[in-house]
Amino acid sequence: MSNVFDTLMERGFIEQTTHEKEIRELLEKEKVTFYIGFDPTADSLHVGHFVTVMAMSHMQKAGHRPIALLGGGTGMVGDPTGKTDMRKMLTPEIIKHNVNCFKKQLSRFITFDNDQAIIVDNGDWLLNLNYVDFLREVGVHFSVNRMLTAECFKQRLEKGLSFLEFNYMLMQSYDFLELYRKFGCKLELGGNDQWSNILGGVELVRRLHGDTAFGMTFSLLTNSEGKKMGKTENGAVWLDAEKTSPYDFYQYWRNVADADVRKCMCLLTFLPMDEINTLCNVEGAAINEAKARLAFEITKIVHGEEEATKAQEAAKAAFAGKGASGSLPTTDLSADLFTDGLDIISLLVDHTKIVATRSEARRLLDQKGIKLDGKPVEAIDFKVTTDLFTDNALMIQKGKKVFHQVNLV
Repeated sequence: MSNVFDTLMERGFIEQTTHEKEIRELLEKEKVTFYIGFDPTADSLHVGHFVTVMAMSHMQKAGHRPIALLGGGTGMVGDPTGKTDMRKMLTPEIIKHNVNCFKKQLSRFITFDNDQAIIVDNGDWLLNLNYVDFLREVGVHFSVNRMLTAECFKQRLEKGLSFLEFNYMLMQSYDFLELYRKFGCKLELGGNDQWSNILGGVELVRRLHGDTAFGMTFSLLTNSEGKKMGKTENGAVWLDAEKTSPYDFYQYWRNVADADVRKCMCLLTFLPMDEINTLCNVEGAAINEAKARLAFEITKIVHGEEEATKAQEAAKAAFAGKGASGSLPTTDLSADLFTDGLDIISLLVDHTKIVATRSEARRLLDQKGIKLDGKPVEAIDFKVTTDLFTDNALMIQKGKKVFHQVNLV
């Protein structure tokens, strides 16, 4: 069995470990059952989750058994980690729907057949807990003074931390205890922001069972400036094709900063390290080949090779000044809208939504940042009419990188 610890270290995943030497030896000698938790705060995973999904996949490929823990219980409370205010409380119905969406998505990346992986919902044991019994079994082992030194709580104390959220660490720690008892789970993995919560679970297993449990955290997906990646002006970059199209997904990675290409390749693709080094050890415009390969490989993992190829071809066609039908983001609009001319701002903001606000649209138009079929729009009050369409199609370009096709129906 290959040692996946070395693979994860070489590719830049690992940030912190509770017992580095022992974890490495454990992964060398045993088939380890480990878990990663996903709270269902939306109806799709986003690229911020994708680092841990890829780590889970590397672990499974090396012969270890993942548990994907979905937070049907913890989602009712909300993790305060990284939040300046309390998360919006979701209804049980929304949480259940989101859990089902996560199950479907994770099945694309992890093999759950024949007990190769397990998927469970912590609502199965958290939602029906007796609160007094829980406090007596679990709460007695947590020092409030120590909890308040945890980074996830410390940054919230000035603005206010609700008692609801204060329970989150105990709930996540109890998850580890339950998975240890039910499945022999010895290792919890998570993003680097989960370190305090993971330590709570490791300590709880030790106190109640006298056994050593382990924790390991991964790099968060940040750029070379330390800012979180995976956000655009239209919101998060989702793994659901209905929320972020394969083309937009491809374009996001095609346009990452030069300094971030190697890190993204290591964390978010299965390309061998030798190939990554060859692609990235270049200067100047040659890095564009690596960006295109990065975009293709990630899109292939998330959306499949066919969609990745379509997105790649559409991107090439768009930059050549012609669209690729069925691949670029498109909007079908009635020809009647354009009979008397549709003002350009309404087209951008209300109908295609490629610009978020009317004030932003005016700014872009002032800066000649909008083109129709390659020609800059010169006036803010410009009217778009049917005679501008070629074969009932019109290509809108925003800046250098965003393309959107409007089709007349």
